[in-house]
Amino acid sequence: MTTASRSKLGRLLLLIGRLALAGIFLFAAYGKLRPVDAAPLSLASLKITSSSLSVSMMLFAMQVDSYQILPAWAVMVVSHGLPWLELAIGLLLLVGVGLRWVSLLTTLLVAGFFGVIVRSYFAGMKINCGCFGPGAEPLSGWTILRDGLFLALALGVTIGAFLDARAKREARSVAATASGQPAPADS
Repeated sequence: MTTASRSKLGRLLLLIGRLALAGIFLFAAYGKLRPVDAAPLSLASLKITSSSLSVSMMLFAMQVDSYQILPAWAVMVVSHGLPWLELAIGLLLLVGVGLRWVSLLTTLLVAGFFGVIVRSYFAGMKINCGCFGPGAEPLSGWTILRDGLFLALALGVTIGAFLDARAKREARSVAATASGQPAPADS
């Protein structure tokens, strides 16, 4: 495999991983923001009103609180802020803006989720995950496996984003040196 074909494959895998993570985060945000009484993935679930959003946030707050890690004020901050953060991350991953830093934030967030889920599972807590919004998704070995795979994906995208940025920077530097111009500054 030539260097050029390896580079194309790496960029393709980075694109696929980035889009997969974007889908995961967008779906997680959707699950937490959608009206509770609407069928998932229906037109009614796209009609978000202030009252339906309030109910969804309160149900998600109960799931966050069930982990028994945060004080009440922090539960409210997390339950009201996390869905919007997930939506923002999903959209940024989708368009690829600031990929190195967005993917690093994604990896740190998924690592935090994974740590909390593992801790709660091994503490024997019989709670719902809350990963994709209110609903009956009990913590299980499957939840740990799934979130471990999400963490591996996020880590792979982060490493790929940083390696891709370095390869592009080195290519610009070589091109600038060959044309007799000063090497461009890091971006």
